[in-house]
Amino acid sequence: MSVTQVKIALSGGPAELALATRSVDAAALDNTLKIRHGAGYEHFVHDGEFQAVDGGEIAVFRWSHRTKIAE
Repeated sequence: MSVTQVKIALSGGPAELALATRSVDAAALDNTLKIRHGAGYEHFVHDGEFQAVDGGEIAVFRWSHRTKIAE
């Protein structure tokens, strides 16, 4: 079984995270995206927004909050 990958853009949160090119499973569009950064996790959500890029579309995930890694 093949999993469809969707290109995404991150909006908000730490600037250095937005620079990376990312793809996620299409099913992840319904979930919170959690990315480890420093001593915590940055959380991003997809609210249905897509952005036109190079003749295609990418899903936009907006920053929602940060959590710290438990010690």
